[in-house]
Amino acid sequence: METTVTSPTGGVSLSQSYWGHRPGPRGFKTVIIDAGHGGHDSGAVGRRVREKDVALDTARRLQRKLQGDFKVVMVRDSDRFIDLNKRVSIANRYKSAVLVSIHYNHSGRSSRGPETYYWRVDSYGLAKRLQREMARVSPSERGSRGQVRRRLRLTRNTKIPSVLVEIGYLSNYSDARLSRSSSYRDKMAEAMARAIRRQALVGDAGLGPLPKPINAPISRPMDPPGS
Repeated sequence: METTVTSPTGGVSLSQSYWGHRPGPRGFKTVIIDAGHGGHDSGAVGRRVREKDVALDTARRLQRKLQGDFKVVMVRDSDRFIDLNKRVSIANRYKSAVLVSIHYNHSGRSSRGPETYYWRVDSYGLAKRLQREMARVSPSERGSRGQVRRRLRLTRNTKIPSVLVEIGYLSNYSDARLSRSSSYRDKMAEAMARAIRRQALVGDAGLGPLPKPINAPISRPMDPPGS
């Protein structure tokens, strides 16, 4: 059961599902790209690679691929530190917009593959599309870790649909090697661009049932370090 409505605040067309809880965006005009960490905050560090560097490079590649289709706002476009509250403040200046925060993960050596975090139910569709497209780029032997509803400060405090992507694990040898490849980062940026364009075009259509309502209990409610 699905109808189309128009948001009175942002002018974004929404695909209203039976949940009745903040359906995902369609027709948004602005994409805010947030490259994680920066400046004195290197983020995760792997073999000959720092998260802040590859996150910024990936963000710039995504910016170039989206220009012409959207207004693109870069939270940072240089190696500088911006605290989380400022990042949230920048995102909240815009309507008819989505936020994509780009990170690279770090955990045990066996952890690998992309993962996407969201909090608001209206961010689920974009999270699922981003995760699906990134998983298609990942080598077949690497597992997609899925989209996870997690209470991160950035995604829970923004007033627009927001997701945080972890492209791979710098603690994993194979992922770290891939992250050092400019070609691989470009493919990941292209995958994200496809997902964003598709979400803007059709919203949540074709994604199946929405997740639990926004007030349902969830697991792992804490911010991971550096998020």
